[in-house]
Amino acid sequence: MSRQFRGAVIGCGFFSQNHLHAWLDLERAEIVAVCDKDLAKAETAATLMPGTVRAYDDAAAMMQVEKLDFVDIATTTPSHRPLVEMAARHGVSAICQKPFADTLEDAQAMVAACDTTGVKLMVHENFRWQKPFREMARIVASGALGRLNYARFSFRHGYDNYKNQPYLAEIERFTIMDVGLHLFDLARHFLGDVDSLFCRTQRLNPIVRGEDSFHASLRHSSGAVSICETSFWTRWHPHPFPQTFALLEGDLATLELRQDFKLFLHRDGSIEEIAATPAIPEWGGAPWHGIQESVIAIQSHWLDCLRDDATPAPSGADNLKTLTLALAAYDSAERDTAVRIIEGGWK
Repeated sequence: MSRQFRGAVIGCGFFSQNHLHAWLDLERAEIVAVCDKDLAKAETAATLMPGTVRAYDDAAAMMQVEKLDFVDIATTTPSHRPLVEMAARHGVSAICQKPFADTLEDAQAMVAACDTTGVKLMVHENFRWQKPFREMARIVASGALGRLNYARFSFRHGYDNYKNQPYLAEIERFTIMDVGLHLFDLARHFLGDVDSLFCRTQRLNPIVRGEDSFHASLRHSSGAVSICETSFWTRWHPHPFPQTFALLEGDLATLELRQDFKLFLHRDGSIEEIAATPAIPEWGGAPWHGIQESVIAIQSHWLDCLRDDATPAPSGADNLKTLTLALAAYDSAERDTAVRIIEGGWK
């Protein structure tokens, strides 16, 4: 059997349940500790794991006691930098939940801290790891689409996100930092780096403080263009949440991801349906299974990277470029103008 890597999960809130269950499915991982500022949450999380899993309410104390290969940081953004830097000081590799940071300065500091101590840093950017997008990447890599020239990534629904995550209604920067980051990562994943961006935002639901809808147009260095759009206030029945729709156009064929994970390849005057439905984990269920299965996939990839001493996808360094797009999108929307993406920022 392959080596087991000893890990700890920091943050035991709503989404971390997917992380915990996914680690259980991966024999190469042994979660030995969990941590949350609310000790009761940590103790509840510990009961999900086999064997003796210690619960903490102080990450610093946990780091002093536990011998860890990695930490899975599933907390809110303000805590990311101190936790990643703490892990780096202890020589522990880190997976960090998105948004990676609220500022480029914090994100760059985390990347530098891990580079200095030689530990790995990955951002838990799971959309690219969803089965339909893994299948789309395989088809693109095969050359079936030819040279890509256009893409659209769309996440629109009317689901009540605020029931399970009420803080989303209170944050000033909402959909771009919540889902836009995922879509920008997909755009970069398929079409490469971005030269310029134009974004417009809307606040449609009166209960939210931030933008709950945005539309961004990206120009890629390759010459391709892409559209990334999100709305949490779309009237659609049945609503597709939490699915993402996508379209990739090449000079040989077009690839289309529709509702219910239906993937279609348009070429040579015909249309072919390709299987892309994710499996439902034993601990999961529809409609969340697409995301739940992707958490297993990305965490398995992380273990591969630890085993092979490989760079994770996306690494912290790579995600700096995605975070730049999100922050630049706010500036573009505020100034109502296109912005040019440059090394380490935008103007």
